[in-house]
Amino acid sequence: MNPVQLSIFANRLSGVCDEMGALLKRSAFSPNIKDRLDFSCAVFDGAGRLCAQAAHIPVHLGSMAYAMEAVVADRAWYPDDLLVLNDPYLGGTHLPDVTVVAPVFAEGRDVPVAFTVTRAHHANIGAASPGSMPVSRTLDEEGLVIAPSWLYRNGEWNRPLARQLAGEADDDGPMPWSSPRFGDFVAQASACRAGARRLDELLAERGADAFEQGLTALNDYGEKRARALIRDIPEGRYSFRDSMDDDGQGRLDIPVEVTLTVGEETVDLDFTGTGEQVEGNINCPLSVAAAAAYYCFRCLMPDDVPACDGLFRPIALSAPEGSLINARRPAAVAAGNVETSSRIVDVVLGALAGALPQRIPAASQGTMNNLALGATGAGGWDYYETMGGGMGACAGSDGLSGVQSHMTNTLNTPIESVESHYPLRVLRYGLRPGSGGRGRRTGGEGLVRELEFLAPAQFTLLTERRHHAPRGLAGGGDGAPGRNRLNGELLPPKCTGQAQPGDRLCVESPGGGGHGGTE
Repeated sequence: MNPVQLSIFANRLSGVCDEMGALLKRSAFSPNIKDRLDFSCAVFDGAGRLCAQAAHIPVHLGSMAYAMEAVVADRAWYPDDLLVLNDPYLGGTHLPDVTVVAPVFAEGRDVPVAFTVTRAHHANIGAASPGSMPVSRTLDEEGLVIAPSWLYRNGEWNRPLARQLAGEADDDGPMPWSSPRFGDFVAQASACRAGARRLDELLAERGADAFEQGLTALNDYGEKRARALIRDIPEGRYSFRDSMDDDGQGRLDIPVEVTLTVGEETVDLDFTGTGEQVEGNINCPLSVAAAAAYYCFRCLMPDDVPACDGLFRPIALSAPEGSLINARRPAAVAAGNVETSSRIVDVVLGALAGALPQRIPAASQGTMNNLALGATGAGGWDYYETMGGGMGACAGSDGLSGVQSHMTNTLNTPIESVESHYPLRVLRYGLRPGSGGRGRRTGGEGLVRELEFLAPAQFTLLTERRHHAPRGLAGGGDGAPGRNRLNGELLPPKCTGQAQPGDRLCVESPGGGGHGGTE
């Protein structure tokens, strides 16, 4: 392909992902998917290598790019199949993030030439605590664990699995078509199949051989651009170390450390020095660490670089098995995907700042401020929210205020949606003045969001940067740590509790670090 043809091909593939995302957004039932947009869509080749993705959730897409080859390999695929999984140790991230995979066949081929994939966060995946983000100690406490399984096969839905996904008590009843919980999975399946139809059209137009040649050319081009970026990073070894606040089970100040070895056209990330896996749920599989590392290097590339497997070929990473970011089953991982991934970004960018001081920003809020709420039993409900904060300042500009940063790319749940779906009232929602770090460039400000409970509920908070502030850079000041309060009383970073009507829960998110000294 010449450059124009390759650009057209790449944009057609990314357009498929965009269409999948639009369909999923408009057909899902839960506010978590349709309003917050906590989902991702991508296209992979027949070997499970990333070919295109929409601009959705970095932690979803990077982890899929790292793990999908193992997920799709050594399976007998047939047209219209749908595979579903969420097992973090078999290609997932944490249990609420459920992945649906559909194969794409070409005429005359008996194995898939591509796959369409959706990954979406489900606020109820069967954990005992509402919102399915508990302060857990083992994986089984976090909900239904789905090893790669057929959701649709041989022209039929897997009825027992469908009923499990819908939260039905028995496996022998009818298909749960009326269940909103299962409706979100049907929306994912529909998005995958819509993407598959668009790829069918592309295959009919170009033929399977030309299609596969285009994928090869695309990934080779992505690798070329990645190597060009690395050549611009001074060769050497760069290290950085930071800490997690706690694991929710009494362990404090857990280290996360990385050493970057930059060669002429390659980068190796070694996470030796990171703490061992912990009893709490801030552990994560290596695929999540890979997602964070890939994201950092992707941010250094121009927007026109296609998001594909080739970008990651020059990047290698390793972490000791049994460590916080390469945990062994059955370690709990609910917060690893959201909180530990954020800290991995902080340490990778911190190391890169030693090589590229003018291009790397100060630390952003470094947390997703996870809040899960709800009630069980008759009339039960589940609500899950992440919250923006301050973005770190850089040499050329102040940090943005009140935004989702780094490994999350979701929206907030609009106040109108919160109050129409749940027995909650939003009392306050705005910026947190003075929370950004000082410097020649000021860090972005965090947010304040206060909820009043209108009915009894259980709440869970999984948050970070309550003890260790987001760091400033080049002499800039640190951002303000976050705070969680119930009726004015300070809460730990990770906790669960009961609320009664009239109780008020307030989350104050961290500000971003400042950049440059003030003198």
